Amino acid sequence: MFNDIGPLELVTIVVLAVLVFGPDKLPKVIQDVMRTVRKIREFSESAKADIRSELGPEFKDFEFEDLNPKTFIRKQLDNDELGLKEIRNGFDLKKEMAEVTDAVHSRDTDTSASGSSGSSASSGGGRIDMNKKPEEPAKDDRPPFDADAT
Repeated sequence: MFNDIGPLELVTIVVLAVLVFGPDKLPKVIQDVMRTVRKIREFSESAKADIRSELGPEFKDFEFEDLNPKTFIRKQLDNDELGLKEIRNGFDLKKEMAEVTDAVHSRDTDTSASGSSGSSASSGGGRIDMNKKPEEPAKDDRPPFDADAT
């Protein structure tokens, strides 16, 4: 219920409760809060039982947690009827990336080999050097100035 409250936050809440209610009234307040939480839980369980009885026997395995979209999708994806586990286990991302990398590198070596044996104009003009750093403008060159933009 309170999974996201850390120990420091819990200590802060306790200190604030002692300061607000005082050490004399604090046990009575805690009892009242716990009684209210129990009543809410009983009401919730009663409502769930009423809904299950109204739905009938075909919904006897109905879980209210399935109404949460994340839980519903996770339950459906873990279902063995679809065969998604085999697909998920058969897909290895590292292997696929290695194959793509090998294909890219072999294509580069094939084009460079064919370019050197073929015409030199097609190999020089068609390839883009990705390792080449962009040219820096000379010190005397100023960037273009647009008077309307300022």
